[in-house]
Amino acid sequence: MKEIRQQKLTGERALYGSHDLRIVDCLFEDGESPLKESSGLELLGCMFRWKYPLWYCKDVAVTDGVWFDMARAGVWYSDRIRVEHAQIQAPKNFRRCRDLTLTDVVFTDAKETLWHCSDVKMKDVSAKGDYFAMNCADMEIDHLTLDGNYSFDGVKNVTIRNSRLLSKDAFWNSENVTVYDSFISGEYLGWNSKNLTLVNCTIESLQGMCYIDNLMMKNCKLINTTLAFEYADVEAEISTAIDSVFNPKSGTIRAPFIGELILEKDRIDPGKTRILCDAVEKHSEHPEWVETKV
Repeated sequence: MKEIRQQKLTGERALYGSHDLRIVDCLFEDGESPLKESSGLELLGCMFRWKYPLWYCKDVAVTDGVWFDMARAGVWYSDRIRVEHAQIQAPKNFRRCRDLTLTDVVFTDAKETLWHCSDVKMKDVSAKGDYFAMNCADMEIDHLTLDGNYSFDGVKNVTIRNSRLLSKDAFWNSENVTVYDSFISGEYLGWNSKNLTLVNCTIESLQGMCYIDNLMMKNCKLINTTLAFEYADVEAEISTAIDSVFNPKSGTIRAPFIGELILEKDRIDPGKTRILCDAVEKHSEHPEWVETKV
């Protein structure tokens, strides 16, 4: 395998169409698409300062790499990509990639990052930015720390473990998502999703888990969670009090205490949902905003 070491590589398509190349401690700058259409690359300690460094590539391993803020749209339309111990400042990285592995990666600006990718494995990743992981499929995620709204919109077949997600509107329009042993904080969690399963999770959400077809919750905590389960088909086992439950569509809700149970008989059939609860502080036929208008 040919090796390039400690070079400053500039200009449009500096190493275009390279194959079976080891690149060590090199800097790519002042030129778009330096490694476009390349394959069989091993990059160690390399830095990218300009746009589109890895497009239409195959079989690439990047270790100890840096994408600076202008290296945006860094890896698109590429297959079999491995990135380890990397820092990525640039937004819009990883688009329409297949067989992608990210390990110990920090995204300081993850806006519109990881879109339309499939067969994705992530471990020890932190990301800050909105619209993370839109329309991805077949993802295995462990120890993700995310600070960004509208994450995982439209994803399919995703498993997340041991993670912390601060994310309004997470998992909208998703299908077959399972989250284990994680903390999630964000309004409107999981709307319009199908087959959402939450196991041993702690959740804080305004109007969370609504409009869901087949919601499963096992041994979960709901902290400061109000107006939950609206029009959801739900099987929920909650170990803490729930501040309020609003118009569940069907299923079973188990909890030690519910602050307010709101069931509008003109909108849902209350008989389709079993409420197994030691105490309900308040029963209401309409939410507060309707009662105020009346």
